[in-house]
Amino acid sequence: MSEAPGRAQVSFAGALVAEWVKFRTLRSTVAVLAASMLGMLAIGLIVAANTRHLTSNLQPDDIVQSSTLQGYYLAQLLIGALGVLVVSGEYGTGMIRSSLAAVPRRVPVLWAKTLVFVAVTFPTMLVMCFVSFVSAQAVISTARPGFSLGDPGVLRVVFGTAGYLTLIGVIGGMLGWIVRSTPGALVAYFATVLVLPVIFGNVLGTWGKDVAEYLPSNAGGSFASSLPDSPSLSPVVGLVVLAAWVALGLAVALATLVRRDA
Repeated sequence: MSEAPGRAQVSFAGALVAEWVKFRTLRSTVAVLAASMLGMLAIGLIVAANTRHLTSNLQPDDIVQSSTLQGYYLAQLLIGALGVLVVSGEYGTGMIRSSLAAVPRRVPVLWAKTLVFVAVTFPTMLVMCFVSFVSAQAVISTARPGFSLGDPGVLRVVFGTAGYLTLIGVIGGMLGWIVRSTPGALVAYFATVLVLPVIFGNVLGTWGKDVAEYLPSNAGGSFASSLPDSPSLSPVVGLVVLAAWVALGLAVALATLVRRDA
């Protein structure tokens, strides 16, 4: 796309500022982010209340370090939807044309949106993971010994949960760039996170289970949980696999953005 005569091209710093303004002023993005935070805390407290007394009915993942961070199952849906909306919302309103006209090379717009999303999402979810963990463990400690932040494996799952939610949200954003439709991108995201792991893990036999380990949500679960499903990748390998999915999504989104008209 050629730049219009006499029009100054917005710098990358300017693109970052513009994306930050758009992010914080859109009610839908703020509402979805707030809902994910409340969901993390609420589910953590519910799990703590239900598991503060050890009984034979408890599942193994209800009494490990990551048990009170199980709110990430809900948060991954909300954060992924947030990643989609940050991008597809502009396509729905047609505002993307103005964004790309201001930054004709296009690629900086994608990077700016992604960096703003990561810069907001990761620290927000990290704080919420700490709050959820500490609050829930306080509830548990009224009836039995719980876990503290200094116990082995706790910081890994706290940081890992925040990192997983951020990376899975970036994948949602990349689907927004590729599909360019909010309903279509949301369907693609939910299929990636929810449907495909079930199909491969429960329907397609042994080889399907092997493939399911490398899907984004299962790979992320290996470092966001103290007791991931078996079989499962190691935390380090799971992080590498999820990062590879993010890199693939970025590559496809960049190619789509450059080659297709807005």
